[in-house]
Amino acid sequence: MPELDWNKAVFDGNYDWRQGGEEWSAPWGGSEAQWFGSLYPRLHRLLPAGRILEIAPGFGRWTKFLIPACADYLGVDLAAACVNACRTRFARASHARFVQNDGFSLDAVPDGSIDFVFSFDSLVHAEIDVFRTYIPQLLRKLAPSGMAFLHHSNLKGFDNPESAPHHERARSVSGREVGNLIAQSGGQVVIQEWITWDGVGPIDCLTTFGRAGVNGDKKAVQLVNVKFMDEAAAIRDFQRPYCDIK
Repeated sequence: MPELDWNKAVFDGNYDWRQGGEEWSAPWGGSEAQWFGSLYPRLHRLLPAGRILEIAPGFGRWTKFLIPACADYLGVDLAAACVNACRTRFARASHARFVQNDGFSLDAVPDGSIDFVFSFDSLVHAEIDVFRTYIPQLLRKLAPSGMAFLHHSNLKGFDNPESAPHHERARSVSGREVGNLIAQSGGQVVIQEWITWDGVGPIDCLTTFGRAGVNGDKKAVQLVNVKFMDEAAAIRDFQRPYCDIK
């Protein structure tokens, strides 16, 4: 079970960051292909945004796309190694700053200030206690029309979690529970997409949400995407070559 101590020990300690996290984008052919082929199509109605909060940016794999898409950027990470790496990498971006937190607190973020919250490929390792603290805070931090996009574990909701190769996914988290926490905290789910990962069943979930009323009286869209990794292969084979155009 990837508790906070595990996350800190791995990503602020013994993890080999020499590739900057690019190794995790290999099934898509790299982070550029993954961003424009997979993530941006899901986010294009939310970007650009005035103020962006990224949770757990790591070494900036997605940050390099988020910083040009906003007027003010804040990255919050548990790992000092990640904070320091991003401060160095993005030192010329005067509208971007990076802070270390304890894995629970978002006190560095002013209430009502954020137009878009983003986290991908990081909070899959966060257990439900993190979401019980983060989600109420995020709803306070969001501007009235702001939206959040979180990639998290669904291992608890998986049919047979004990038999699934879980890629260090949090065992206490499911898409349903995250959706319930959002509603209980005064928020509104817009879309939840349950996705496969690396040939395994839907052990992950992408949840897009905002404050209550952000999507009017529309019901949340629920998608079960068993072809997420097929999409990755298509992006790698047929979109990634376009990333080489000068």
